[in-house]
Amino acid sequence: MPSIKDILTEVLQRIIPTSQEITLIETITEKLKKLLVSKAKELSIKNFHIEPQGSTGIKQTQLKDDFDIDLFIGLDYKEYEVKYKDLSKNKLKKESKKDFLKLCNNWIIQSLTSDKFHNPRLLYAEHPYVTVDYLVDDIQIKIDIVLYFSLSLERIKEHGPITAVDRSPWHGHFVRKNLTEKQKNDVRILKQFFKANHCYGDKSAVGKVGFIGYSAELLIYYFNDIINLFKNFKDLNDNPLDYYNRNLDELNCITHFQNDYLILVDPIDKNRNVASAISERAYKFCNYKISEFLKDPNIKFFETNPIPEVDLSNLNDPLLPKIFILELINENQEIHYTINRDKLYSLGERIKANTEKEFSHAERFGKVIFEVYFEDEINEYNLALYCEKPTISQTYIRRGPPVKEESHASKFRKKNPEYFEKKEYLWVETKREYTHFLTFLRSFIKSKIPENFKVLNIANSFNSQNASGRKTLYILINMVLPFYL
Repeated sequence: MPSIKDILTEVLQRIIPTSQEITLIETITEKLKKLLVSKAKELSIKNFHIEPQGSTGIKQTQLKDDFDIDLFIGLDYKEYEVKYKDLSKNKLKKESKKDFLKLCNNWIIQSLTSDKFHNPRLLYAEHPYVTVDYLVDDIQIKIDIVLYFSLSLERIKEHGPITAVDRSPWHGHFVRKNLTEKQKNDVRILKQFFKANHCYGDKSAVGKVGFIGYSAELLIYYFNDIINLFKNFKDLNDNPLDYYNRNLDELNCITHFQNDYLILVDPIDKNRNVASAISERAYKFCNYKISEFLKDPNIKFFETNPIPEVDLSNLNDPLLPKIFILELINENQEIHYTINRDKLYSLGERIKANTEKEFSHAERFGKVIFEVYFEDEINEYNLALYCEKPTISQTYIRRGPPVKEESHASKFRKKNPEYFEKKEYLWVETKREYTHFLTFLRSFIKSKIPENFKVLNIANSFNSQNASGRKTLYILINMVLPFYL
């Protein structure tokens, strides 16, 4: 049987980029830089710095066949400082966004004149940026061109960034300086593990957001190598990783760290938790897969396969009647998939809040667990839900005020003449509006569904209508529920 070391060596051989791939990315980057510099001269734009960032840039932690390029353009903040002086954070954000939009439209998009560059477009996440496709042979390479303010490391550490991406170039420099070539290869293996288990990035199938590239790089930095990380992965939840050596009590004093499941402090900004967005579900599923790998090492844990569709053939499966599916079509392709994803997670939370408890806080349909999965290339978005008690009684016993609170008790008695007293409280049997979870779901969705979505299907799991919906059911049943039921 091959050792863990042998398996990791074989994985690396499969995923490490070729020299031809690296050369191609460097060539495209240089073409882009020349076009941008030329247009900047024409527009009299000065004092900027262009550098390739991300895994294919100065970090060099990319996987084979990963051609995506992140080109960052740093603007000298001194040129904007007077304009932004005394602005609140919100106003500064709005003003800088306007300036970035103007530069994106008038400079970056207008620079992309080569016939190799196709479909330049403005995109938004929290930050406006330009995406363009570069076509060479049979390869389509996606290039993101991002503007940011070039700030000193000392300024960021003392005052924080101006925009969300001002830290990113310093992340690249940190990785380049602090990780050896062997550690960068361990990052590649770790990324492949996360991807193979569908827990990577903002399209993570398990949880809202999975592990990101920078988190993988920091994990290898802190644990030195991937084997040591795997052995300690199970303890990450209880052991924050802080570049500034603060203890748990000190970290818990930071308000925006308090509800984070994992803490992985950014060496560039002591007030930022790199792991804040990483889903508890992604961590738990990866922790399970790592423990399985350590018990029985096999290269299959690193092989990426499509998510299977759930098997709905067993009509006697006791779990399937408790599983429901909402299948949707996105009708507005201008909306970024992360926005649609967030809308569905918000919808899932609202369904959960309204179905687990009655307005009076009495139990309703019991525990509700949901998961979102989408295939934005075909505009299909899905929400799968587990409901502990899909059918409930027509009435429930609702607790009123304490008997000793005379004013409230008197009003309750008048409003509810069928009341009774028990354990020093007033109670009344109350009729439910909904006794079937599916009926509630269909009614609730009518007014709560985001307007860019068309409802394709709301049904029990057995009546799922499309492949992506059945994949969503598989994820919920096999990759989420085992850790929460």
